[in-house]
Amino acid sequence: MGELSKTASGGELSRLMLSLKYVLSRSSKLPTIIFDEIDTGISGDIAGKMGAMFRRMSEHMQVICITHLPQVAAKGNHHLKVYKHESDGAIRSDIKPLNGDDCIREIAAMLSGEKITDAALQNARDLIN
Repeated sequence: MGELSKTASGGELSRLMLSLKYVLSRSSKLPTIIFDEIDTGISGDIAGKMGAMFRRMSEHMQVICITHLPQVAAKGNHHLKVYKHESDGAIRSDIKPLNGDDCIREIAAMLSGEKITDAALQNARDLIN
């Protein structure tokens, strides 16, 4: 026995937090819930399951999820890319709506990095479907 913050891994804390918010969101009737990288420390099958939980939550409320995981991003109904760029000597953040092929290419980039392969594109399509 010990303090949760000292004994749980980042992934375990993420899963616990999502579980609590998932249960509480059903009874609190919040209009919107925001998750900012709550999927830190997880991957693979668990990431897909978390994405499915976000999808179920979105049936009752607006869910905004900031993620770097393609398994989570692929479950979204609407996709936005948040990125930084330099403009007039300053670093600026911007948001770009993604639709159709743009969404597939962005999820493929999450899978394969800068060089998007045919396999990554197919994997992105499979994750979305």
